[in-house]
Amino acid sequence: MAYESLKKESPPLPKALPGFEGINRYWDPHRCAFSAKILPGEYYISTNDEVILTVLGSCVSACIRDTVFNVGGMNHFMLPMDDTGKWADNDNASARYGNFAMEQLINGILKNGGSRKNLEVKLVGGGKILSSMTDVGKRNIEFVLEYIKKEGFMLTSQDLGDVYPRKVVYYPRTGKMLVKKLRSLHNDTILQRESSYRHDIVRKPVEGEIELF
Repeated sequence: MAYESLKKESPPLPKALPGFEGINRYWDPHRCAFSAKILPGEYYISTNDEVILTVLGSCVSACIRDTVFNVGGMNHFMLPMDDTGKWADNDNASARYGNFAMEQLINGILKNGGSRKNLEVKLVGGGKILSSMTDVGKRNIEFVLEYIKKEGFMLTSQDLGDVYPRKVVYYPRTGKMLVKKLRSLHNDTILQRESSYRHDIVRKPVEGEIELF
């Protein structure tokens, strides 16, 4: 009986990298791995043998890792839109949010031992999950593909567009990315979450500038 109890006991969480202590992390017995679940506007980087997961509607996630030093992570972002349904102009700090989200993740990987020349990128998301909704996902896809091309990163996989929400599971140490299209999901939760997130980032200016090194 004592042996069975020990088998079921969750192992202690490995220490998170500085700045990521607030991310929801837990032991997942089904995957036999520690998992970090991120929400819109969050990102997570790990040097441990962890799993990062999220659920996407019109948002996009970039999964990026250093293929040599095995440090990597995932972000979850949506480009902002103003109350009229038009995209903010270049003078608005919120218009840079997609760029800011990408640079947060890339700089975090480099800061924790990665090298720019070793980075590989996988992209997922950007679904038009309601036909009546402005196609935010398409704008996200256009942005992130142009960003990767401009920065010269190696894009090894993409699952973008379509009309379904997605559940994404990423293993940053190996680069394995699993995507499940949620064909029967009721979309209200995802839409409410993304709408709330968009509302916040349009009204909250990006603090400071980040320069890639």
